[in-house]
Amino acid sequence: MNGTAGSHTGRRSTWTTRRWLRAGVAASLTVLTVLGLTGTWVLGRTASLSKDLVSVRSPSLSTTFRLESALLKQETGIRGYGLTGAADFLEPYRQGLDEQKTFTALLRGLLDGEPAAMRDLAVVEERVEAWQERIARPIAAAPAGSPSPLATERAAEGKRAFDAVRAALSTQQGRLSAERARAEEDLADTMSLRNWVFGAIAGLILLLAVLVFEALRRGITAPLGRLTTDARIIAGGNFEHPIVPTGPADLRQLSGEIDSMRRRLVRELAFAEEARQRLDAQAADLQRSNAELEQFAYVASHDLQEPLRKISSFTQLLQRRYGGQLDERADQYIGYAVDGANRMQVLINDLLEFSRVGRLQDDLKSVDLEELHERALSSLSMSIEETGASITHDSLPSLTAVGPQLSMLWQNLIGNAIKFHRPGIPPRIHVSAERDGGLWRFAVTDNGIGIAPEYAEKVFVIFQRLHTKDTYKGSGIGLAMCKKIVEFHGGTIAVDPEHLDGARITFTLAGAPASEPATGALPAGVMAERTP
Repeated sequence: MNGTAGSHTGRRSTWTTRRWLRAGVAASLTVLTVLGLTGTWVLGRTASLSKDLVSVRSPSLSTTFRLESALLKQETGIRGYGLTGAADFLEPYRQGLDEQKTFTALLRGLLDGEPAAMRDLAVVEERVEAWQERIARPIAAAPAGSPSPLATERAAEGKRAFDAVRAALSTQQGRLSAERARAEEDLADTMSLRNWVFGAIAGLILLLAVLVFEALRRGITAPLGRLTTDARIIAGGNFEHPIVPTGPADLRQLSGEIDSMRRRLVRELAFAEEARQRLDAQAADLQRSNAELEQFAYVASHDLQEPLRKISSFTQLLQRRYGGQLDERADQYIGYAVDGANRMQVLINDLLEFSRVGRLQDDLKSVDLEELHERALSSLSMSIEETGASITHDSLPSLTAVGPQLSMLWQNLIGNAIKFHRPGIPPRIHVSAERDGGLWRFAVTDNGIGIAPEYAEKVFVIFQRLHTKDTYKGSGIGLAMCKKIVEFHGGTIAVDPEHLDGARITFTLAGAPASEPATGALPAGVMAERTP
């Protein structure tokens, strides 16, 4: 069974591994079946002969000897009784009669189906009956106490009759002995045949195992070994190394497909290398762009702040010094200028803070959210006092995070919940926290004006406002900054659409730094703020 023979000639075998295996298994099963049937027949023959010898031949021979012993007891007893008239001699005679009946019945059972042996038994019984009729029973019937005249009269006849019984027994015993000897010889011959057959079976099985092993080695193991070697060379980085198909048809097909995959991989690697070079160029462009953005942030935080402070200071000075001295329109223009300068300064500061989120990974450390929550409430104390807000919270954990960013997150969310309260109704705010696998799930729930479902995503976009600046003050960056802070810390944030009595912003935070991704899937539901 070898599928590689065709690889060494001009014509390759079309047999697959499965076909070779089926043929090999069928041949092996055929040989093993023949050997098994032969062994079964030999074992059955041995068992049959052994049973015949043990259960028939030997018991038959021993029983005929015991029958002879029983007849001798009868002859001895009758002869002694006839000569002496002593009744004690009748006891062995009667015992011999009983034993005769028993052994005769046993012999009939053992020799049933063997005509010659049954004829010998019939002759023995016939001659025993003749002896008993002429000698034994008449003498046994004579009265005890004195010798029987019949014993003296028929002494010679009795001897001839019993000698005839002995001759019949001898013939029977000779036949049974010959039968037993023949059975022993047959058993010995069969056992010798059995030993030879099982030796041959063992040799054939060993030869079959060697043939199967060699066929598997040449037809399957060797081709797979060569394929494995080629695959290992390719996996080591030599993608130009070809795979030569060998073995049965399906293994050759597999080798061809792997080689085809290798060629595609070579093409993909060439394309990937080209793409990597393009990405490197784009990364360099992005790095230059980021550097320019850093420079812009620096300009916004330093160079723009100074002239803006001057504009704000001088417009406020004009308002204080000349307020009421000019006409009403002039006072209105001055007010617009002061308000615009202040709003521009707040907007620049907020943009600067927004740009810093995600660039402070070196400041990751353990943050106690209980302490952070208290600081947020302290910063919002004036708004809390003015609105009469009631703020409760669950037990808050400690997380590895950027402390100032979480402080902005907490202050923005709670500040929004206070800011967007219903007129005339004191804000009721609750901060909840629960463990969710490798994350912590938080929620800020209030009883304020709420967020319409169509704005659930819009509120997290920078500069997107749901209300005019005259209705609610603010720059429109708060919730966008919250989203950026939460995502930097490995979580998500969203508006809970199921909470209708007010607003609920839910968000998750990882218990580990953002550089070590938290295990488990991020929960989808998170709570956000309404940023003006």
